[in-house]
Amino acid sequence: MRHLWSCILLFFLISCNSDGTNRNPYLQEVSFRFDLNLNLPSYNKLSTIGNPVYIPNNGVGTRGAYVMKTGFDTFFAFEASCPNHTPNNCSTMSLDGQNVVCSCEDFTYNLFTGEQLNRPDDGKRYYDLLFYRTTQRGNIITISN
Repeated sequence: MRHLWSCILLFFLISCNSDGTNRNPYLQEVSFRFDLNLNLPSYNKLSTIGNPVYIPNNGVGTRGAYVMKTGFDTFFAFEASCPNHTPNNCSTMSLDGQNVVCSCEDFTYNLFTGEQLNRPDDGKRYYDLLFYRTTQRGNIITISN
């Protein structure tokens, strides 16, 4: 019986590891919750797949968020501040179709995946967009972190 408990303990110790994800050093992960009512005219674009909407920083993330319908009942939300430098006067990204562009260094990110599209090949670490959770209940989309 003692060996059984030793094996179980060993199993748990082996299965525990430190989180291997790299947190973005430029953006703080702010806790928030924001509800979007899809019945409001300002969010009409979210009824069609591929039409992003900018949510200003009224308690949403660091610089606001970009929200886009990506599937039948699937929505993605990403931080509006460029993930590859600290927030400053040029770090709030602007829409370019289904992409967002940072005016500081013209980095472009895809709103379907959050991936940086024009990543330099200079050996430095670059980050993709900071993803926020989205849930839908009826006509309410909740964005949270």
